[in-house]
Amino acid sequence: MSAEKLVSIVIPVYNVEKYLPQCLDSVMGQTYKNIEIICVNDGSPDGSEKIIADYMKKDGRIVLISQKNQGLSGARNTGLENAKGEYIVFLDSDDWIDHETVEVALGEAEKENAQLVMWSYVREFPTVSVPKNVFEKDRIAFEGDSLKNILHRRMAGLMGEELRDPSNADSAVTAWGKMYKTQCLEDCRFVDTKIIGTEDALFSLHALCYVEKAVFVNRHFNHYRKDNDTSLTRKYKPRLFSQWQELYSRMGEVIRNNNLPFEEALNNRIALSIIGLGLNELINPVSHKEKIRKLKGIITCERYKKAYSALQTKYFPIHWKLFFTLCKTGNATGVYVLLNCIDKIISK
Repeated sequence: MSAEKLVSIVIPVYNVEKYLPQCLDSVMGQTYKNIEIICVNDGSPDGSEKIIADYMKKDGRIVLISQKNQGLSGARNTGLENAKGEYIVFLDSDDWIDHETVEVALGEAEKENAQLVMWSYVREFPTVSVPKNVFEKDRIAFEGDSLKNILHRRMAGLMGEELRDPSNADSAVTAWGKMYKTQCLEDCRFVDTKIIGTEDALFSLHALCYVEKAVFVNRHFNHYRKDNDTSLTRKYKPRLFSQWQELYSRMGEVIRNNNLPFEEALNNRIALSIIGLGLNELINPVSHKEKIRKLKGIITCERYKKAYSALQTKYFPIHWKLFFTLCKTGNATGVYVLLNCIDKIISK
């Protein structure tokens, strides 16, 4: 491995003083030393900036950029625009990575001449750690047809037997859990979540347009914290329905502009997103009756009716088949009951 290769690690920081030290310690302790640690303080109101300043005294590789609050996407973009490394890794500031992450990923990138290396992760709950495999094989090299039809298409949505587990819809699209060659991201930026609700799928779909070879290693390097009550994933999002309509329009535009045969995969993503929209309504601070009314509006929306009417349900286990049968028949009460059960299952 060439010691001169600089790797940039971009860490957006907002209101995470409780978790930030563990994140920074994991990065500072990397076995590969030629890294820059770009911490983008996104107008954090707590003591996060002071923590970063204190860590800078210990490690000269840390770069602090402070800005007015622009959200996660804006903070990531600032880090990307200021990165000097030949490779770049994104890491959320309430998560952490294993110490050999950069060394292994960079080794794979150089050995295979790959522009992207990706790996699996661990979901860290308060009392248990649950490994999540992005792919089941120990190692996969993607190029040519396999890059386009398996990995790149996966960013648009699941297909075929992948639908056996709809919870995998977003397991491969995260901005973290990857090392990109920085030049592949020159024309890529994260779109504000205020506009599209969830930024990673669109970014990854766009970024893969510039990747010629990718390598997956089934090492659980990232630790994804699931007990952070301030996390964006734990808050009710009142505009999520309209935001996701914009997301799907933009993903469709990337697919069309690059002549990608991913329409069915995107359609499946739209259908499966009813689950996410429904789970969002579960934490809506309104009455059960109002939640069911809002669910009714979602499952009878024409875009979603079209999506799940074309969805291949033959691969689904029985509870998912029942869920989409209830959607197709407009049974919002039944959908609400099942969503509560699903929420308990996926939270384990």
